[in-house]
Amino acid sequence: MLVLAGIVVIVAGFLLRFNPLLVVAVSALVTGLAAGIDPLAILAAFGKAFNANRFVSAIYIVLPVIGLLERHGLQERARSAIAGLRGATVGRLLIGYLLFRQITSALGLTSIAGPAQSVRPLVAPMAEAAAERQGVPPGGDAIPALAAATDNVGLFFGEDIFIAIGSILLMKGVLEGYGIMIQPLHLSLWAIPTAIAALLIHGGRLWWLDRRLARGA
Repeated sequence: MLVLAGIVVIVAGFLLRFNPLLVVAVSALVTGLAAGIDPLAILAAFGKAFNANRFVSAIYIVLPVIGLLERHGLQERARSAIAGLRGATVGRLLIGYLLFRQITSALGLTSIAGPAQSVRPLVAPMAEAAAERQGVPPGGDAIPALAAATDNVGLFFGEDIFIAIGSILLMKGVLEGYGIMIQPLHLSLWAIPTAIAALLIHGGRLWWLDRRLARGA
């Protein structure tokens, strides 16, 4: 019954209008001590929960910052920057971004870019500006969609090279369930040819887009 003391702490804390985060933390501490759990183990559980869910609070910080930057002309700045580069094309720009996305994902930096962080505020406006220089009419969803697809291809085929990514561990567990013992390093190494193939295939599509735009198609 002592384990239920945490519930009493929560009820009392909310009735007395204490800080909810403090109430929940004290309740968890009381429950753990009542169950005979070592204080260091309780502290470790707190640390693990914070480390696993810290991205939730990070999103609340990143998204308003991006929105504020867009309101003050981030997309216009991105457009003007690419418009001032001679020889910049939508294909070359997205091939460079694809390579960047694959390399960073292979190093485990999967959150360094993405649809919200980089595609909408930077990559898509720059790609649209480059496409307009090549004769594509303003507006439409084709170029932004291509920029988002490039981000997905780079992330999807680049992250498997990183040995500690969830997909590698999932494949290892599934294969072991069928009696196939394999090390995560081997899966990561075999992901490299796939990533190179994805770079060549999607890069070829982007290169062919530049060729079609150059012909006025």
